[in-house]
Amino acid sequence: MELETVHLVALIGFIAAMIFGAVANKTHFCIMGSISDWINMGSKVRLRAWMLALGIAVLATQTMYMVSWFDIQESVYLSANLNWVGYLLGGFLFGIGMTLGAGCGQRTLVRVGGGNLKSLIVLIVLAITAYMTLRGLLALVRINAIDAFSIDLTASGFANQGMPHMLSILTGMSESSMRIVLISVISGWTFWYSFKDKTFRSSFDNILVGITVGIICASAWYVTGVIGNDDFEPVPLEGISFIAPVGNSLNYLMTYTGATINFGIAVVGGMILGSFVYAITTGNFRIETFSHRGDMINHIFAGILMGFGGVIALGCTIGQGVTGLSTLALGSLMTLISIIFGCALTLKMQYYMLDESFLNSLRQSLADLRLIPAAKQT
Repeated sequence: MELETVHLVALIGFIAAMIFGAVANKTHFCIMGSISDWINMGSKVRLRAWMLALGIAVLATQTMYMVSWFDIQESVYLSANLNWVGYLLGGFLFGIGMTLGAGCGQRTLVRVGGGNLKSLIVLIVLAITAYMTLRGLLALVRINAIDAFSIDLTASGFANQGMPHMLSILTGMSESSMRIVLISVISGWTFWYSFKDKTFRSSFDNILVGITVGIICASAWYVTGVIGNDDFEPVPLEGISFIAPVGNSLNYLMTYTGATINFGIAVVGGMILGSFVYAITTGNFRIETFSHRGDMINHIFAGILMGFGGVIALGCTIGQGVTGLSTLALGSLMTLISIIFGCALTLKMQYYMLDESFLNSLRQSLADLRLIPAAKQT
């Protein structure tokens, strides 16, 4: 029996996500963890895996676009409305949330597959909050207090928020030439940054996950943009992301008989199953629960912040930090910077608040991040 286009796309996404989930479980791939390693221990090995994934995704996605396999301008990331408040605030809140919950959306799914019940709570709260922000009560906040500040770029002569397009207008260089320059700079720098480190070069797991994540994130554009480009049943152009799809997955499970699966929902299921299969076959499946009340409260807040922040920012560390940036969207860069800042600040504050008040911890954390002058020693 021949599959309908939407089901074929979902099936391919499910299989690709299973691979993603299994590899992420094996390699302990965690973007929050990579930032923590960098901030707390000075280690950038896992951060280099993330950068490798980004470089591959940018190079592959932009190459496919330039040879006209699909039109990346149709993606949600390249809207002419620059929702700067959503990108900055949402990214910041998401960064705080993923630190409190010990992992971003991707890592939460992987941990659920590995038996972590703490991550299951985060996932449920995240899904409810995300769907409320998409179509429920919190959507009123998103529309009236966040989206209302969006800047219409067409009023300033820009057709979209793609960095090649905007820079070409500002510099007078052709858009195609500017695109090649940006691809060369971003991919060239990320490849150099990753492989210049001897420890990274000798780390099979980090190289493996960097290549895997980069290829899968880029291939999602091909699956939805080429395989899904059916004349009668076209599938929306969509990349790998984990926040809105988690909310849609919850709705799908509750309205299954009247709902239709899509690429994002299939990816969420594939991530969990891939991680689960790996954990079971390697004997690494472990049930993990909360150790104390404060831990549970932190994880609940984590789900709320990631669900709300991820939706208003249009993505997470993968959804914006790899997939979004592969489109060279300005909003994706803004979101990524905000996520890293939110995570780094929270990591610092968690350390200082063991002994200091909130305000003193905030002041010292900002000083450590070199955002304010350090307090004079007396």
